[in-house]
Amino acid sequence: MKPEYRFRDIEAKWQKKWEEAGTFASREVEGAPRYYCLEMFPYPSGRIHMGHVRNYSIGDVIARFKKMKGFNVLHPIGWDALGLPAENAAIKHGVHPHQWTMENIDYMRSQLKKMGFSYDWSREISTCDPGYYRWNQWIFLQLYKRGLAYRKKSWVNWCPQCQTVLANEQVISGCCWRCDAQVEQKEMEQWFLKITAYAEELLSGHEKLVKWPEHVLIMQKNWIGKSEGTTVSFPVVDREEVIDVFTTRVDTIYGATFLALAPDHPLTLKLLERSPQKDKLVKWVKDQIAQRSLHREEPEERKEGIDTGQRAVNPYNGEEIPIWIVNYVLMDYGTGAIMAVPAHDARDFEFARQYNLEIREVIVPSGLAEREESELETAFEEYGVLVNSGPFSGLESRRAIEEMTKLAEEKGFGHRSILYRLRDWGISRQRYWGTPIPIVYCQRCGVVGVPEEELPVVLPSDVEFKGLEGSPLEKVASFTNTTCPQCGGSARRETDTMDTFFDSSWYYFRYCSPHESSQPFNPQLGAYWMPVDLYIGGVEHAILHLIYARFFCKVLRDLGLTKEDEPFPHLLAQGMVTKDGAAMSKSRGNVVDPDEMIQKYGADTLRLFILFAAPPEKEFAWNEKGIEGCFRFLNRLWTYFIDHLD
Repeated sequence: MKPEYRFRDIEAKWQKKWEEAGTFASREVEGAPRYYCLEMFPYPSGRIHMGHVRNYSIGDVIARFKKMKGFNVLHPIGWDALGLPAENAAIKHGVHPHQWTMENIDYMRSQLKKMGFSYDWSREISTCDPGYYRWNQWIFLQLYKRGLAYRKKSWVNWCPQCQTVLANEQVISGCCWRCDAQVEQKEMEQWFLKITAYAEELLSGHEKLVKWPEHVLIMQKNWIGKSEGTTVSFPVVDREEVIDVFTTRVDTIYGATFLALAPDHPLTLKLLERSPQKDKLVKWVKDQIAQRSLHREEPEERKEGIDTGQRAVNPYNGEEIPIWIVNYVLMDYGTGAIMAVPAHDARDFEFARQYNLEIREVIVPSGLAEREESELETAFEEYGVLVNSGPFSGLESRRAIEEMTKLAEEKGFGHRSILYRLRDWGISRQRYWGTPIPIVYCQRCGVVGVPEEELPVVLPSDVEFKGLEGSPLEKVASFTNTTCPQCGGSARRETDTMDTFFDSSWYYFRYCSPHESSQPFNPQLGAYWMPVDLYIGGVEHAILHLIYARFFCKVLRDLGLTKEDEPFPHLLAQGMVTKDGAAMSKSRGNVVDPDEMIQKYGADTLRLFILFAAPPEKEFAWNEKGIEGCFRFLNRLWTYFIDHLD
């Protein structure tokens, strides 16, 4: 009688042996080729899902292969453990976020070990450990000292019922995702990181990322959004203010028939102060700001605007043109003001037609005559030959841009500019379960950083989650009331916590020396292991996490902790796991539980099926027959070896 393939016993036996022998523990060995394989670490939500299994199975097989090829392999795992779900659990179930998180980590760790992944568990990290987020705070202070962390007022999504700021992703159809209250716009002091200081380097660094998927690079390029053009200053008539406008098409400026400002432009409310309809117009502006933040990426179905009654001077021809506030100009890009050229911009054309504003053609296709305004049916947005443009008439657009920019610089009313769509990173969160921002406020000394020797600023444990109003940290007097590190007087501690993307922006360095207590990581060990040779994760992280991680790598380089410019030379964006033609989701009822598959078929079968069924970059459609086929294959392989042991 042939022996049965008892996969549960076999897998448990070898997993135990690997753990006892430290088979996958990493050590620095000089002279040996090294390989750093890393999958994006999980949020401890409670259970692993098939997306996790696919991600980690891909990394596991590559790490094992490299190890068998003689490489000294680093293959670590940890937990992206801070964030909103833990705090929501505290509110809903009366469980402290730390308890909820640690229980989830314990369970998910047991699941990963049952999968038999080749992790070096001695390097396990958790971002909710004060020994980890201490270094979040240290990095923040280094940024603050260098002017790369700063505080300013910003419009935010505000839930009046939960009394907290919401990320754009947490606003669903204008309502709070948690309580369904109508979200408002509120101007609040927020902390920002000056990622824009690295915008050009983030863009030019793409040249080194030859092993990244092209579509990810395109997504990042569009997000950074570099534009080269001209900044032109328009003085406001009978006022001291000047409105700066950025344009990539200064050749069209003679066709500017009005200026258009974003509702949240700094001058908007000032320009309305003299209006006899001030109250009505200010209400319109505030309504537009509210709608803008909730639908920032959606095109405006109907373009709307108001005339401020103020006028500005076009410095090229001295013409006075009206200043409008419109709903289709974004403060998030450029200067928040545009020179509106209806004849040569489709949005301006539509708006001008709607409000009966002048449309003046100043660019025509080469060889064609200019048209009367009544003949213009659409905006001509291509390059051409200038007409009605004073001394520049007759020039081709590209030459005109050069000559007109040169004139602006000579006369002092403009200059060449490079602008980016990328905005500075707002990291303030009015939540408990995050890294405390290491700042205190003193009436005498102002804003003061917590001394490094006093780090970490630890989250208090005696926090009430019963009430929803306000940040829980604001209610803990023992936390908020402190002394000023400079003068010793009474001070108030910052109660905002950091965006959890901060935690995940440098964790790959921490794996190099996870128990280091004197600095974020040991630079020598970082130099040995870094950069990550293969980074594996979903394409949904192409923008935020991957840009922030690249930014932090450059910051850490400038702090002298590493010589690396890029943390991940090779990125593998694995495809999604689907079932019945849709992504697995509890709401769709198409989730496949990895635990059930391990119990029924074994971890080896599950990993084999995950790796076999589709190329890693492609979408993976779950099929029960496929895993059954892999199980039969392993049975035959087992039987073959048993039959041929002699």
